[in-house]
Amino acid sequence: MGDRPNGSANGSGARSRLVAAATAAFAERGYHATTTRDIAARAGMSPAALYVHHSSKEELLFLISREGHHAALRVIREASPDDAEPFARLHATVRAFTLWHAEHHTAARVVQYEGAALSEEHRREIVQVRREIDRHMRDVIIAGVDQGVFAVPDVPGTTLALLSLAVDLARWYRDDGRRSAESVADLYADLAVRMVRADGQPVAPSVDSSKINC
Repeated sequence: MGDRPNGSANGSGARSRLVAAATAAFAERGYHATTTRDIAARAGMSPAALYVHHSSKEELLFLISREGHHAALRVIREASPDDAEPFARLHATVRAFTLWHAEHHTAARVVQYEGAALSEEHRREIVQVRREIDRHMRDVIIAGVDQGVFAVPDVPGTTLALLSLAVDLARWYRDDGRRSAESVADLYADLAVRMVRADGQPVAPSVDSSKINC
């Protein structure tokens, strides 16, 4: 039977095809409007095949959400080492977070806007990762405040604003649009630097993100 795993490699490939199909379907139609038949058809498999590889439609949503949140957390951690200059660190962090959402906008739409459909157990796990993302961005801002180069009277609010800029990309960004992923990432990173600039700091601080892994 073509839908059944034939060795670990084929089983893994089928699971990956179903996750990819579910990502596209959820992004296009929303979780609740997507059926398991829709997902299987996109993957070129029979409806029964989904249950061979995944326990439910909700499990697919969880896998997509978990991988997306961990990937976003990973890129901002890699982009902003603790010893970087504050403006460069913030620039690189916002740029990396924005670039991930632009380059993975289909998955990001699911990751960021379909979480309410997760089970309580799965939602708790995702919320924990979201808190780690928030904490990392907050720590980047606090480091600049502590060094006296950022003027941020409301750190939690500023953290939310900067993260929300990138998250909202998933609603409107398209590969064939007028703006490239790189140009949007550069713009948002520059805006972040201007947002936190303390009085007396240059209007456009010199930021060489090439020296930071982003």
